[in-house]
Amino acid sequence: MIVEFFTDVFNIIFEIFNSGGLITYIIVLIGIYGFITSIQKILYLRAISKLDTTEIMGTVTVAMNRGGAIEALKSISQYKNPVSKIISEALKIGYKNKTEVEEGMEQVFIVELSKMTSGINTLKTIIELAPFLGLIGTVIGIWMTFKSLGVNPDSAAMAEGIYIALITTIVGLATAIILLPLNTYIKSLIDTEMDKIELANKMTNWSYAVAKIRVEDKVPCALEALKDADGIVNTREIVDQDYGRANIQVSFKPSMLEKSINNIILEKCDVKSEITESKLKQ
Repeated sequence: MIVEFFTDVFNIIFEIFNSGGLITYIIVLIGIYGFITSIQKILYLRAISKLDTTEIMGTVTVAMNRGGAIEALKSISQYKNPVSKIISEALKIGYKNKTEVEEGMEQVFIVELSKMTSGINTLKTIIELAPFLGLIGTVIGIWMTFKSLGVNPDSAAMAEGIYIALITTIVGLATAIILLPLNTYIKSLIDTEMDKIELANKMTNWSYAVAKIRVEDKVPCALEALKDADGIVNTREIVDQDYGRANIQVSFKPSMLEKSINNIILEKCDVKSEITESKLKQ
């Protein structure tokens, strides 16, 4: 019973392909391409959206308390999704100035958005084009039928000709009907990921930061340079050996930091510096 059912279905499909002509083959080929593209896009989007923004930020907070921004960067490097990459750029404030960080976040966003939306326009075009190709095939088929009937009038031949002509329309509509829900689902996945990215931008709008810096020489000059810089709230020299190699501690507002910490010191004191730890707070 089941074997006979599938055999009949296969025969019907074979007859449709055999009778539909070249346009049917074209519609089926672009339909298969659209279906494969849809499945690949769905698998990619589902893979990058497994973790929520709040989960990633939770990992960042734990790592930040343990070892600062560098530790947080290491902890989220495993995720490899748009949200984690944008957060990674936001964690570089202090090492970079606010403009460089914003540009880095924007570049990541553009690249990731391109990955998420690639192939969507092609899929949309296939969905819109398939029914029109089917309609063209039907019009051509009916025209050829009436042309033949003008020579040899026959109602049976006319019915058969119209039946064959309608095959392309059926295939075109079927292709669009199959691909349209997939396209809608893909757009919903993209919208969800965009919401996560927007939330990540809000959650990484750091209000306050504390960094420990090691300066090779000219510590008084470095302290003076930092005090005069935009965005710096407080500076002090570290003399307690428990802080390790760092000899300056600086507090700053990330949203007001016009230059990176290292550049502030380098420009005024002509001495190299290194941020040994940076902790950011929301």
